[in-house]
Amino acid sequence: METMNIPAVKLNNGIEMPVFGLGTWKMDDGKEAGDAVKVALEMGYRLIDTATLYGNERSVGEAIRTSGIPREEIFLTTKLWPTDFFTPRKAFEKSLEKLGLGYVDLYLVHWPIPLMPKGVWTALEKIYEEKLARSIGISNYGIDEIEKLLTYTHIPPTVNQVKFSPFDYEKDLLEYCNKKNIVLEAYSPLTRGTKLHDATIQDIAQKRGKTPAQVMIRWCLEHGTIVIPKSSNPERLKENADVFDWKLTPEDITALDSLTI
Repeated sequence: METMNIPAVKLNNGIEMPVFGLGTWKMDDGKEAGDAVKVALEMGYRLIDTATLYGNERSVGEAIRTSGIPREEIFLTTKLWPTDFFTPRKAFEKSLEKLGLGYVDLYLVHWPIPLMPKGVWTALEKIYEEKLARSIGISNYGIDEIEKLLTYTHIPPTVNQVKFSPFDYEKDLLEYCNKKNIVLEAYSPLTRGTKLHDATIQDIAQKRGKTPAQVMIRWCLEHGTIVIPKSSNPERLKENADVFDWKLTPEDITALDSLTI
C-alpha cells in the first residue's frame, strides 16, 4: 500500500507533531477502532487521537502495538475526562494500561469545568516531567479558560484541541493561541458530515477538482491547525489524507471564512 508523507509542526516544548491524523470518537472498542487505526497506519497516518471518554483505548493501543511501525514514529493522544479530575494520576495510569504502551505523546485535559482543581494540571505536569507523556495540553478551552490556566502553570499547554471548521471558525481563539504559542488542533473538521452539501463547499470542491471533505480539511491546514478527521472507511481515510499537494486560493479561503454564522 502506498504511504504518504505528512508534515509536522514543532510544539512549544520542541516535540514534533504531525499536522494531520485520525480521530476515533464514537468508534467501537473492537473491530471498528482497531481496523481503522490499522489501515490508517498502513497508509502513512502517524497521528492517532483517542480519549478515556471514547472507550476504545484498548483496541487503539493494540493496533499500534501490532502495526510493525516503531513506536517512536507514531504520535498518540489520549485525554482526561472531568469525572476523573480528583484522581488524574490514577486515570492516566488506567489509560496507559489499556493502551498497553509505555507512554503517550500528548495527554489532554478533555474539557474545562468551573472551579477545576489546580491539582489537575499539576498532575499533568508531573506526568510530563516523568516522561510518561511527551507533551501535555488542553481541549475545548476558550480564551478566558486558557488565561486562568496560565496563571498557575509551570509548564504551558502545547495544544488546544477544539471543534474547528469553516462553520466553527473562532478567529479570536485561533489568534490568541498563536500568540501564546499553543497549537490549535481541529476536531470535527468535517462537521460530522452535516455541511458537506453546503453550496459554497460544493462550488469550491467542483472548481478545484476535490471533494467537499478535502476542501474542509485543507481549509483547516491553511489556518495553521492540526486536523484529525474521523473515518473508519478505507476509501475515506485515503481521500481525507490527499490534501498536501494543492492549495485553496485566497478567494476560496475568504468565502470559507465567512461561513461561520
